[in-house]
Amino acid sequence: MSYPTDSALVVDDTGTAERLASGVVGLGLVTFVFSLLGLTQIVTEETAILGVGLYDFLAVGLLLMGVATVGLGVGSRVGVFNTTPDATPGAVTAALFGLGGFVVAGLLASQLLGFGTLGWLAVASLIGGVTFVGVALAPEDIGSTLPPGLAAIVVGLLIVGGILTPAFAWEPEGFSATLTGSMAIPLALSVTSLVTMWAGAKAYEGYGSTGRQTAAYLLVGINAVAIIAVLVGLLLFIASKGVGPAFQGFSLVPFEWPFVTNGYSFRPEVINGVFPAIVGTIWLVIGAVITGVPIAVAAAVFLTEYAEQGRFVGAVEIATNGLWSTPSVVYGLFGYAFLVPRLGGSTSLLTGMLVLGFMLLPLCLITSREAIKAVPDEYRDASAALGVSQWETIKSVVLPAAMPGILTGVILGVGRIAGETAPILLVMAGGLRDDAPNVLGSFEFTSAPPFVANDALLQSAPALPYQLYATITAGVSAENATEFGWATAFILLLVVLSFYAIGIFSRLYFRRRLNS
Repeated sequence: MSYPTDSALVVDDTGTAERLASGVVGLGLVTFVFSLLGLTQIVTEETAILGVGLYDFLAVGLLLMGVATVGLGVGSRVGVFNTTPDATPGAVTAALFGLGGFVVAGLLASQLLGFGTLGWLAVASLIGGVTFVGVALAPEDIGSTLPPGLAAIVVGLLIVGGILTPAFAWEPEGFSATLTGSMAIPLALSVTSLVTMWAGAKAYEGYGSTGRQTAAYLLVGINAVAIIAVLVGLLLFIASKGVGPAFQGFSLVPFEWPFVTNGYSFRPEVINGVFPAIVGTIWLVIGAVITGVPIAVAAAVFLTEYAEQGRFVGAVEIATNGLWSTPSVVYGLFGYAFLVPRLGGSTSLLTGMLVLGFMLLPLCLITSREAIKAVPDEYRDASAALGVSQWETIKSVVLPAAMPGILTGVILGVGRIAGETAPILLVMAGGLRDDAPNVLGSFEFTSAPPFVANDALLQSAPALPYQLYATITAGVSAENATEFGWATAFILLLVVLSFYAIGIFSRLYFRRRLNS
């Protein structure tokens, strides 16, 4: 039998704590978003909300968050709220708060109090150590809420009290940069609100493992949304700058798009375009995929299905990871020193294809191996039970099942190489051109090895990334360099997104076939 009168108080207390924690998270999201907008100067200190200056408005919200967060921790500790905190917040939380105390104390001691190196190190170490020990020994509800809550209160009071204003300027000793209030205020608001939201999310679930999980999900979610927002903002920014110049002279009937269909002619009466660079970029990507992907997939099949998992495979994994992290200009230098002398002695489209294919190979090898490993062993066993050979199993069962993962690696790799400038600057530089590389129409059959010749592959060719570089740095009049550069960046973005779209649709096609 249940007794409603026995559980009413607990339900009411829990609801109050949840409402306070929800308010902290909600205010924190508003403060965090507007702080980021302030950092990017989309909004400024002159922006007003409800007749109050932006930073003062956000600071009041941060003050309320701090008071509520402290109240949540103290209320949990004295038994006002029904929670189940652990004995301590954990070493990671204590270390992070201790690091924060070290940084803040070090800045205050070195920059405001004028302490020398030994002095500020001693002060910072003392404050950081005390913070670490205090948080590590405190119960979870107190250790997780008091530091961020008090930090939010202090930052809010500094802004509301007029101590930290947009007119604030700080020139750190030994640096030539100046930190202004217009940057310091939104930075302090964003960091403090983020940490306070984390504390509010833990309190919402009553602390413990569930609270830690919810707080982690909140931070991961904010990070994911922020990444998407940055991407969308970047796309919109480039589009806003490049759409106008890119669509100059555009018409549907008859269809005309001079910037996309014209080359660069250097004649003032003609609308210059990027058609040769678009064609060159497409051929670069096609050649790189043809060069790199089959080798990568074949190597992945051998290493995963045939090779003994020992030192050799481990060495290949280390080498592959090292190649993927190698700067692109190193690939360009390799192509310039090794490939160019052996392929006609001059920069060429073929050299660019090979260099970008080498860049694509490591990522495709890594992702292909992981995709093949992810295929369940039951698929192989069932095929072997039917008497199918190992190669037929790989070709008919393993590779089709792994194809969506393989294509994911190809998509990521193409997205990187399509925008590379340094390698093609060294091995393929084609400059601003009026003619596109005619690869398909340049094939000739000969009676001597290699029996097929193609002059277009052995000549320099333009590409969008290099043309963007050349537009800004070389040979373009100052009147149209900026507009032409933004339009070129916009078209490059469209081309890269088109490659992504082709890859994504291909992956969906193979996934549907796999599930059908």
